[in-house]
Amino acid sequence: MAKYSAYGTVLNRDGTPIVQVSKISGPGLSLDTEDVTTHDSTAAWEEVVATILRSGEVTLDIVYDPATATHKYAAGGLLHDMVLRTAVSYTLVFSDTDTTTWAFSAFVTGFEPGMPHDGALTASVKMKITGQPTLA
Repeated sequence: MAKYSAYGTVLNRDGTPIVQVSKISGPGLSLDTEDVTTHDSTAAWEEVVATILRSGEVTLDIVYDPATATHKYAAGGLLHDMVLRTAVSYTLVFSDTDTTTWAFSAFVTGFEPGMPHDGALTASVKMKITGQPTLA
């Protein structure tokens, strides 16, 4: 079984790599279930049915550069997408030898800069996926 370093994973926004990303988390895909246990269920074990697939969120930690095209508040920037409530196409490209890709449309739902007196200018960005992602 192969093992891979996460280094080199890329998140593209409309085909353009988002730069200076230090960490990507998610999306946290999940499946909701509904309890359908009845009084006559076999052996008194819980029974469930699968319902809605949840697309989850993606969180990025970036070394924030307010002048960089994929960061700034101008067309093409993450902050711009949030303020205009625009769903954008993203592709997450994993660092495995098959370059596995997950494509999805998402809204930027959070943008929080960090400015410690003794550290780098950073930002945490949250995205909510809308619709069915393509997992390949």
